[in-house]
Amino acid sequence: MAWMYLIIAGLLEIGWPIGLKISQNADTRWQGIAIAVAFLVASGFMLWLAQRQISMGTSYAVWTGIGAAGTFLVGILFYNDAATFGRIAGVLMIISGVITLKISS
Repeated sequence: MAWMYLIIAGLLEIGWPIGLKISQNADTRWQGIAIAVAFLVASGFMLWLAQRQISMGTSYAVWTGIGAAGTFLVGILFYNDAATFGRIAGVLMIISGVITLKISS
């Protein structure tokens, strides 16, 4: 169950940078900040649950890896972020590191 909490925490981690992006528009500033704070709290709580059974270093690395890769993908799909070879290769290395941590734990 701890790994499920960790995966959910990582997916929730994607929400707060989106909230910060939304808050950059003056018309949606407070909604974006509220979204960011809500996702931060929910993600942190799920990480806390996961760390009861998964080591701190592994859980933190997986949490940030899922969040970073997911945010990268959302940026490309919805915010016209660049999808260059180097950026994609970097995210694939993050994903392979997360998989390695899961296998070795």
